[in-house]
Amino acid sequence: MKRCSWVDEKSEIYIKYHDEEWGVPKYDDRELFELLVLESFQAGLSWITVLKKRNAFRLAYDNFDVKKVANYSEKKINELLVNKDIIRSKGKIIASINNAKIFIEIQKEFGSFSNYIWHFTDKKIIRNNTSQIPVSTPLSDKISKDLKKRGMKYTGTIIIYSYLQAIGIINDHEKSCFKYSAK
Repeated sequence: MKRCSWVDEKSEIYIKYHDEEWGVPKYDDRELFELLVLESFQAGLSWITVLKKRNAFRLAYDNFDVKKVANYSEKKINELLVNKDIIRSKGKIIASINNAKIFIEIQKEFGSFSNYIWHFTDKKIIRNNTSQIPVSTPLSDKISKDLKKRGMKYTGTIIIYSYLQAIGIINDHEKSCFKYSAK
């Protein structure tokens, strides 16, 4: 079975992520929040590093319950900073708490974060028909700008583009990949 060229065929976790999750449209706010947090932690690191720590993140971050994360205390921040099983970046941890608060505000404004993020494409999936997959586009620029205007951190256009791929708004499976023609 042919997969996208970025998949390490020796890594079960990468294969599972590619085959079952990446590029699959997501509408559940908990999943959308989880991936937003994980993408922000990925900044400067490889995605496989984040995937390997994902279960530990789920435990440390109360299964990405946005309301709990938005109310994390200084004590909880300190717990996260000493948790060797996750990425221990104080800036990213503080940003994740800040972003949770803004995520909730967006939910209030749009009825759900899903409504917010999908409204940028009128709920349509974008398929790039190019051999060269971009790292950002005018769409990721626009969403990044809006999230930053709202006060979110670690939501630059490259992170947002990767996020849009992860949540299935953008389907960037390569033409040779068995997932390319999947709806």
